[in-house]
Amino acid sequence: MSQTKYKRVLLKLSGESLMGNDPFGINHDTIMSIVKQIKEVADLGVEVGIVVGGGNIFRGVSTQAGNMDRATADYMGMLATVMNALALKDAFENVGQKARVQSALSMRQVVEAYARPKAIQYMEEGKIVIFAAGTGNPFFTTDTAAALRGAEMGCEVMMKATNVDGIYTADPKKDPNATRYQAVTFDEAIQKKLKVMDTTAFTLCQERNLNIVVFSIQKEGALKRVILGEDEGTLVHN
Repeated sequence: MSQTKYKRVLLKLSGESLMGNDPFGINHDTIMSIVKQIKEVADLGVEVGIVVGGGNIFRGVSTQAGNMDRATADYMGMLATVMNALALKDAFENVGQKARVQSALSMRQVVEAYARPKAIQYMEEGKIVIFAAGTGNPFFTTDTAAALRGAEMGCEVMMKATNVDGIYTADPKKDPNATRYQAVTFDEAIQKKLKVMDTTAFTLCQERNLNIVVFSIQKEGALKRVILGEDEGTLVHN
C-alpha cells in the first residue's frame, strides 16, 4: 500500500465540475470519472468527506435568480446540492464504494440530517460522507460549508477541486507566462490578492489551521497524487 500524506480529507466539489461539456446538469461519464478517482484514494485507506455545490443546477447569486429574494434563491441552491449529493452517492454505489449523504436541511424522507458524531463514525468505517445543503443557512457559500465541515470532521486538509491545476501568478488561459505556485501561505495569498475562495471560508481555514490544496479534478490521477504528497496543485498553509 502506498504511503499517503493525509489520513482524513475534505473534498470540495463544485456543481459545475459534474457537468462535463454539457451546458448544465450532470454528465454521466464525468461524474463516474470523478467517483472512480475518489474511490481510488479511499481504497488507500484515506477517509473522505465531500461538500458539493449546486451551480450546475441553480446558484443563488447567478443571473438565474434575477430579482429573487436572496435567501429564497440560496435555499434553492441548497436543494440543488442535495440533488448532486444523491447523484454522487448513487455513482459511488455503482462502483462498489459505500457512501452516505447528510443534509444541513431536514428532509428525512430523502437523506439523513447532518450529525457530526455519525459523520465521523461513517468516515472511520470507510464510507464516503457527502455533505449536502451547504451550511443550512442563506448567504454562505459551499466553500464556507466545506471549511466548516472540514474543521468539524478534524480533516487534515481541504482539497478544492477546480478546472485549473493550481493557483497561478496570472490567468494561465490568458497569460502564457503565468506560473503555478507550488505553495503559498495564507498571508501571501491575501497580500497577492490570490482568489483562492471567498473571504469567510478562507479566514475560517486560516484560523483553524486547515490547509487548502487547489487542484484540477479533471486532470487524470491528480487527486491521488495530492494524497500521496506529490507536486500537484497548490498548497495554501499557515
